[in-house]
Amino acid sequence: MAASSLLGLVHTEAIADVDEADPPAVALGYREDSAKVDTAKYPTHTASQRCSNCRHFEGKATDRSGGCPLFGGKLVAAKGWCSGWVIKA
Repeated sequence: MAASSLLGLVHTEAIADVDEADPPAVALGYREDSAKVDTAKYPTHTASQRCSNCRHFEGKATDRSGGCPLFGGKLVAAKGWCSGWVIKA
């Protein structure tokens, strides 16, 4: 009976969103909206670069957010950007 009651449990651990003020986010220039990137500080940034088309993005291009190993697996916004951006192959 204990085994059958365990089958009903679902793992629901929440994953936190990256906060732009977190030290790793500040260090990488992370912005939740790629359009708000400081292009004077990051002159190689282009409007087409977004987390959703970055090799590090752990989600589908259509997802609102996805995990990112650059931020310990925390969620980044699909329309976000950081200086660790690398085009998805």
